[in-house]
Amino acid sequence: MFLPTLLSQATPEQQDRFFMPAWNLEIIGTYAQTEMGHGTHLRGLETTATYDPSTQEFILNSPTVSSIKWWPGGCEWVGVRYTHSHREFVALTCFVLTVGKTSNHAVVLAQLYTQGECKGLHAFIVPIREMGTHEPLPGVTVGDIGPKFGFDEIDNGFLSFNKFRIPRENMLMKYAKVEPDGTYVKPLSDKLTYGTMVFIRSMIVGDSARSLSRACTIAIRYSAVRHQSEIRVGSIAVYKNNLYSDIHRDPEPQILNFQTQQYKLFPLLATAYAFHFVGSYMSETYHRITGDIQQGNLNELPELHALSAGLKAFTTWVASAGIEECRMACGGHGYSRCSGIPDIYVTFTPACTYEGENTVMMLQTARFLFKSYTAATSGERLGGMLSYLNDVSSQHVQPQPLAGRSQININDLLSLVEAYKQRAA
Repeated sequence: MFLPTLLSQATPEQQDRFFMPAWNLEIIGTYAQTEMGHGTHLRGLETTATYDPSTQEFILNSPTVSSIKWWPGGCEWVGVRYTHSHREFVALTCFVLTVGKTSNHAVVLAQLYTQGECKGLHAFIVPIREMGTHEPLPGVTVGDIGPKFGFDEIDNGFLSFNKFRIPRENMLMKYAKVEPDGTYVKPLSDKLTYGTMVFIRSMIVGDSARSLSRACTIAIRYSAVRHQSEIRVGSIAVYKNNLYSDIHRDPEPQILNFQTQQYKLFPLLATAYAFHFVGSYMSETYHRITGDIQQGNLNELPELHALSAGLKAFTTWVASAGIEECRMACGGHGYSRCSGIPDIYVTFTPACTYEGENTVMMLQTARFLFKSYTAATSGERLGGMLSYLNDVSSQHVQPQPLAGRSQININDLLSLVEAYKQRAA
């Protein structure tokens, strides 16, 4: 999230100063948002950044134990088209950006205070270690949080500040800014601060498809080569070379031929395909709407937030449960790390809680849908993915008697869409 935040929230001058060195691995950065006491509830974050106009600096402070940044770290896959000053970079690159032992810079989310008022969460790029010695800077406490359920290769860490000063220019000021005298210039929307999380959530949808696909591939291939059935009573055996062997015994069938095994695995395979396509749709939608945001059009920002939150929760829950189902479908061998499935599970399952705990994500989407439904019933015309609610008054939202139900051609995509519209409404 370090690089995407710089891309989405830094000014061109800040991108020259920070993004290019980070891209070239001259500086190693991480994203520090979650704290010991608050995660999904972002407004509760306690780290403060107080502006001092006399020195034109921000003073970062961690006032409580619960305000210590906790968990910063992760492996970032970043697809970038970066264009600035006639330079363009297009790449899909993996960066392991972790605070415990590796990073020397961090994008820190903190409560901004200026002229005696709290202006809410804003992002700051903060040096945390000496570039030459890699020792923590004075006023910075940083370290590794220790063993975890998985991700042993990632040194997730903790980070706290004791009246640590950074220049005013280290506040990411693409949307909001603080003038030298302390005057605050607010963004067009407070939600723009959370743009990086929306980006990551949109990527998690696609990652759900990939992780579930890997588990399905392993389980289905295993089921194709594993043969097992009961020995039938009455089979004839002969004694040869000190061993008994059947001479009238049919080969054991593949366990993939059993309907129970197909019932476990084939719906998961279909789900993986569905998640792949919805992941592509989510990525395209994110880039389209963020393009509109760059032009000052924020109309679809609430829809993007609700869509990414709901899909992130739904796909990660289903994929996590599906990976475990694939493990059990492989019997005892699925529990062995040699199968590959345990590593897939422990690597993927944190997605149910990071970048927004799933229950809260579902509630945020539900709140958006209730608000939209109320608007539709009041006569307001809705656009985008909510346009189906425009006809809510004419749709049968109550159960219909069996005789009154119309037939649906399941091979006709338009008929299926209409059926889903009624179900969703």
